[in-house]
Amino acid sequence: MALTGVIRPGYVQLRVLDLDEAIVHYRDRIGLNLVSVEDGRAFFQAFDEFDRHSIILREADTAGLDRMAFKVAKDSDLDHFAERLLDAGVHVDVIPAGEDPGVGRKIRFNTPTSHVFDLYAEMELSETGPAVRNPDVWIAEPRGMRATRFDHCALNGVDISASAKIFVEVLDFSVTEELVDESTGARLGIFLSCSNKAHDVAFLGYPEDGRIHHTSFNLESWHDVGHAADIISRYDISLDIGPTRHGITRGQTIYFFDPSGNRNETFSGGYFYYPDNPRRMWQAENAGKAIFYYEKALTDRFMTVNT
Repeated sequence: MALTGVIRPGYVQLRVLDLDEAIVHYRDRIGLNLVSVEDGRAFFQAFDEFDRHSIILREADTAGLDRMAFKVAKDSDLDHFAERLLDAGVHVDVIPAGEDPGVGRKIRFNTPTSHVFDLYAEMELSETGPAVRNPDVWIAEPRGMRATRFDHCALNGVDISASAKIFVEVLDFSVTEELVDESTGARLGIFLSCSNKAHDVAFLGYPEDGRIHHTSFNLESWHDVGHAADIISRYDISLDIGPTRHGITRGQTIYFFDPSGNRNETFSGGYFYYPDNPRRMWQAENAGKAIFYYEKALTDRFMTVNT
């Protein structure tokens, strides 16, 4: 599948309460490479990512999401999408190169659910990225949960349909799957892809805007999800649910919390999506099975989100 325009999730910036404590969690437990610490922020890269960083942590008084970014194929795409966003009535800020180390210029916009998104085209390559000449599987042996990449975010807010509309009509994403209350027509969950993954971002209905449900890291296999569970138990990391499987996306998963209360997911598998695929739909009465395929029920803890 040829990817043009918006090609993939690029990075996410999260707020944490104690940066040193968070570094241990993301570096040693999830297994990310610590790239740099500067200006009160820590930058990380997973071992199978080429770009300089994909996770940014900022120390703050409250946990939660600052912004999520997607990478576009070329710099001229930024002007193209800025024009389309403006035509759709969405305010756009142009951010000069250098706001984040190694990152070129960006455009920034807010969704109706009060989430902040960046689009960018250029980022420096990582010094510890995958080899490209006679490449071994990895350069340095992976640590912790052995996360291969930052995979996606699930975000919470009120008018998730309006936010998803921007991604579909302006940024050319596809809705791969959704959870719908057929009695009212309300969309309770919308899963969107700009690639052939089951989802690159998801919007989940919630009575408050600007919230994040989880940040997800890809693992190679179901075995690695089990290994992540071993890490969680060994180091007394706060477990949410799993290991288990999603009905939506079919991904194998385990949910847990960083020391600040941000929910993390390690995720493996899921189906491949192509633009000619019919949209998958789950009814609200099957929400438990849609989210947790084995348990067929939602836990109260799962319904909590970050600010």
